[in-house]
Amino acid sequence: MTEKLHEERRRFPRINKNLPMSLQANGFDFATTTTNISCLGAYCTIDKYIPPFTKLQIRMSLPDRGQKKIPIECQGVVVRAEDEKNGAFNIAIYFNKIKKTQTDKISDYISRITSAVSAR
Repeated sequence: MTEKLHEERRRFPRINKNLPMSLQANGFDFATTTTNISCLGAYCTIDKYIPPFTKLQIRMSLPDRGQKKIPIECQGVVVRAEDEKNGAFNIAIYFNKIKKTQTDKISDYISRITSAVSAR
């Protein structure tokens, strides 16, 4: 399980965190896990090539402090697709249509994780 915080100068922090995510694009459904996430986008691996600029429907759940899951639904666009040479493709997703309430939930989750990491 990866929880390392990147030292970077992005406007919004990005954390390495494996979270289940489902994607829909062009009539295909994909189940994946994020490699990293910010409130603006995510990076993950899938088993089919999705070209850049493809629009996605995105669903994921963030763990809450208890047993409850925080649902996130938004739209995104593939901004980068990299062939892993083993039949897998790494894709970078930009959340281009996301409500502020959803962005706030992701931001709160990231703050909680980064606070826990820096408290160690």
